[in-house]
Amino acid sequence: MRVIAGSARRTNLVTPAGMDTRPTTDRIKETLFNMINYDLPDCRFLDLFAGSGGIGIEALSRGAREAVFVEQAAEPLRCIRTNLEKTAFTEQSRVLAMDVMGALKVLEADGTPFDIIFMDPPYRDGFEERILRILSDSKLCTPETLIIIEAALDTEFAYAETLGFTLVRQKQYKTNQHVFIKQTC
Repeated sequence: MRVIAGSARRTNLVTPAGMDTRPTTDRIKETLFNMINYDLPDCRFLDLFAGSGGIGIEALSRGAREAVFVEQAAEPLRCIRTNLEKTAFTEQSRVLAMDVMGALKVLEADGTPFDIIFMDPPYRDGFEERILRILSDSKLCTPETLIIIEAALDTEFAYAETLGFTLVRQKQYKTNQHVFIKQTC
């Protein structure tokens, strides 16, 4: 896995052993960032279920002002910290070593909204809906915030509208999808 574009371009990133974190492939990551490239400069980026940190680091490399990484597993946390040092993005980053629900409470106390919130939760565990429920009534999210969810292909988001969100875009790949959501004004 590597940084595809921007100031840290071609930097190889370390990843945890095994497939527990399901790193986003370079091809899918490149497609994703081509779709959001104009939203990245000077944005605040939240990477939930960050794994090795590859998505948030790509955002920083392409001009994000700040990235917050949330991960609770020890090995992925080591990878995130190593990758931030390798790419010299430590100063622009905050790493929260805790579960996502606890991290959202900590971040809510800060009260500063994010421009882009990316989440890649374990597939088919219902985290997407639980997190969207929290974000629907949160200072972390505004109508301008773009929420991107990486999920299994069969994951449905019909409930999003009842939570006050609008499906903006959906990109399907062979085994997964990216769903782009915004709060309804």
